[in-house]
Amino acid sequence: MIQRNHYIEQVRPFYESDLIKIITGIRRCGKSVIMEQIIKEIAEKTDNIIYLNFEDKKVSANIINADKLISYVEENKKDGKCYLFFDEVQTLEGWQDACKTLRLYNYSLFITGSNSKLLSSEFTKELSGRYVSFRIRPFIYKEIVEYCNELGKEATVTDYLVWGGFPKRFEFDSFDAQSRYLNDLDDTIVINDLIRRYKIRKESLFKSLVNFILRSNSRIFSANSIRDYIKQEHTSCSVNTIMKYLGYLEEAYIIESVKQYSPKTKKELSYYSKIYNADVCFNSIRCMNNRFDITHNLENIVYNELIYMGYEVYVYNNNGKEIDFLASKGTKQYYVQVAYSVAEEKAYQREFNAFNNIDNLSQKIIITNDDIDYSTSVVKHIKLKDFLMMDSL
Repeated sequence: MIQRNHYIEQVRPFYESDLIKIITGIRRCGKSVIMEQIIKEIAEKTDNIIYLNFEDKKVSANIINADKLISYVEENKKDGKCYLFFDEVQTLEGWQDACKTLRLYNYSLFITGSNSKLLSSEFTKELSGRYVSFRIRPFIYKEIVEYCNELGKEATVTDYLVWGGFPKRFEFDSFDAQSRYLNDLDDTIVINDLIRRYKIRKESLFKSLVNFILRSNSRIFSANSIRDYIKQEHTSCSVNTIMKYLGYLEEAYIIESVKQYSPKTKKELSYYSKIYNADVCFNSIRCMNNRFDITHNLENIVYNELIYMGYEVYVYNNNGKEIDFLASKGTKQYYVQVAYSVAEEKAYQREFNAFNNIDNLSQKIIITNDDIDYSTSVVKHIKLKDFLMMDSL
């Protein structure tokens, strides 16, 4: 497995800190591997390390609550500073209490979890500045290229646009094996985990919403518009239920909603959001007859890559014309439009006209899958294959 230095370099300054290091993100995005790589670095200077994986029955059957966990640590630590690594700790009853207690003593504590309740309001209020969090994501394209080189395989942009970047899938040689893995992963993290975790009784309604949302990535929605669609199949469906189910998907890092920004009001528009999938495979596995939604997946991937690069991202409402992204980092700000191709005149005019009335002092970018350079005096065209290998805009 490749060294994911992008994330490890963020965690490394906190190795000796008494702050709780929270490594979080969607299931199977590589959190455990990153934890193993951190352990390997720390093991170069000490063997006073305790690692527990709470998805391992040998662990979860014997360490059943906070008191058991604290006792286990006390019995197994060595003299001096001890480094604690708890994988998928949110499955342990009372894990918050154990973490709060252990951080008071001579421990450096690292935890992972696949649920944003790790950062829930009650937990963060109790910790009050005593933690630091790191969000891990599936592979972006540069990581895919590096890992495929390690495996002796080819990494193509088209494969990324369809099947995304969950690390494990690249270990399988056949398409059928990859597809089975991704479908099983979807069943586990999208359906089974959430239905069980939140005790969802309206399973059919929930599954309908999940399928609709994950097939409709990179589109603007309101809770009302989602409800109106779902009510075609489920008459008893409220906006509150829709909002609750969307919240579940966000808590499990399956989707992210991005607010629109209006230059008129100079604030976010609260009613409409664009929804992006954590990985485009959630869209593709729901497509029939290989009719993949490459256009929306491309925009979704650009979003994921921009977030990885460290940009804060909004959808920009340019007087009724949508610009896909307003991306900012520090003092730099970019208006970014995404299209599969602008080779046809109609598409060219539509995409480039979205920048009308934007100050020419602002940096305007269009990203497409075209090989021809369509840059103008005021808009920079970046080819998708070049964008995917960039570290910043």
